[in-house]
Amino acid sequence: MTGAMSYQHRFNGLTLRTGDILCTRNGVPGSLFGELWRLLGRLVPGEIDHCAIYIGPGGRCVESGARGVIAFTMPGTVWEAGPLGDERLLLDELVGVAYPLARRGLSDVEEQRVREAVAAFCLDHVQQRTPYNPNFFNADTDGALYCSQLVYKAYLPHGIDLNSGARVTGDSLARRIVFPEDIWHTCAGRRVALKGGRMAGDRALP
Repeated sequence: MTGAMSYQHRFNGLTLRTGDILCTRNGVPGSLFGELWRLLGRLVPGEIDHCAIYIGPGGRCVESGARGVIAFTMPGTVWEAGPLGDERLLLDELVGVAYPLARRGLSDVEEQRVREAVAAFCLDHVQQRTPYNPNFFNADTDGALYCSQLVYKAYLPHGIDLNSGARVTGDSLARRIVFPEDIWHTCAGRRVALKGGRMAGDRALP
């Protein structure tokens, strides 16, 4: 991303700006391979299995997965993982969008600066082809990143600790992991519409 710009897009009726976080769960309905992903998702505590950062323009996002840190573009305004399965090596469905900069008292100028810096951090790791980090207990390294670690590391230099409201409990070793569920619950957020079009509504900061 060049210049002082951020982008805006919509997925499944939810508005995103550069730096906002797409929170997904593994699996897609009606697919045998998708059901396998759903079973794998049960190994991750909580409702959220995966995080990606919206960058723009259009449906361009950055995530860390099996191929390491990559940029991909989801076409259109509906999150449909199937057509990008070979590119991402992941099948997931959108649960909601987390807004890490909401209700933090930032001025428009400060918020814009953080959004640009987060995008630059992510795209730098895409360019470096940063590999996936299988050592979930080491969230401090920049040399390899898992999905929620990428999000966590992108915001931490700006005084925003997206693991501070960790809801995944357990021993002290487990709490060293930045889980996608923790990212989801540390931010204000909005869910995808429920069946029948009814909206689940906003979630305030914890």
